[in-house]
Amino acid sequence: MLDVTRLRVLVAVARKGSVTAAAKELHYSQPSVSHHLARLEAETGAQLIQRVGRGIRLTDAGHLLAERAAEIITRLDATAEELAAHVGLRSGRVRLAAFPSALGTFVPRAVRRLSAEYPGLQLSLIETEPPEALRLLRAGRVDVAVMFRYDDTAPEDTGVQMLHLLDDPSYLVSPDPPGPLAEHADSMWIAGCDRCRSHLLDICAKAGFEPRISFTSDDIVAVQALVAAGMGLTVLPGLALSAHRSAAVEVAEIPGSTRHVFAATYGDPPYPPATQALLTALTDAWPG
Repeated sequence: MLDVTRLRVLVAVARKGSVTAAAKELHYSQPSVSHHLARLEAETGAQLIQRVGRGIRLTDAGHLLAERAAEIITRLDATAEELAAHVGLRSGRVRLAAFPSALGTFVPRAVRRLSAEYPGLQLSLIETEPPEALRLLRAGRVDVAVMFRYDDTAPEDTGVQMLHLLDDPSYLVSPDPPGPLAEHADSMWIAGCDRCRSHLLDICAKAGFEPRISFTSDDIVAVQALVAAGMGLTVLPGLALSAHRSAAVEVAEIPGSTRHVFAATYGDPPYPPATQALLTALTDAWPG
């Protein structure tokens, strides 16, 4: 049986044109390359290399074997990669952080698909807002972070890769038909997380006023209950309203106010098979 390592040496010599260049590419010594070639000739019973001056060239038999060996090695490498991915997805794990309204809408669809396709893959979920999700991502405690940003949000750190998933419009939420944002300069307001609060201040400033914030809560159920009770107005993204919409409130889309939802990873691709499978499932999960 032909030795795969020696076939790799022959392919490298054929590609590079010399023993020296092949040795450098393979990180072998020149005598080691020459030894592998000699052993390959002994195994095949064919002369594969001819000496030409100070150099070498492949014989017809050498060219034939090098061509076939390149095909074999390509198939072997591809098979090894497929097997590694298969084993990794059958027995590996992947960790995801996501903000609440993502967990309440499209993330479960992605999880269901992932579980159906890779039942042996262990998935852990953490609910957290984007700043903490980024910290977990940088610390290596999660593999993917589903997060959102607005146009005025500060850029992420170098090394964070952002895969766009969807654009999520913002809505003005009121106990009565709300009308334009600028008509509510004298209203009381309910704010959400830090990033959402900053966005509320920004869009109100563009409408010509500073909102008087009376309450702060990340709980979309509680926020809508407070709005329904007349305790103030709020701004909620579409995902939050898809996760929970109180029948006691009215909503109106705010033109030009959109947050962008991403799946963030740390470091450059290619990613481990489990991470890539999760990214694919998240990409396909919206709209559901």
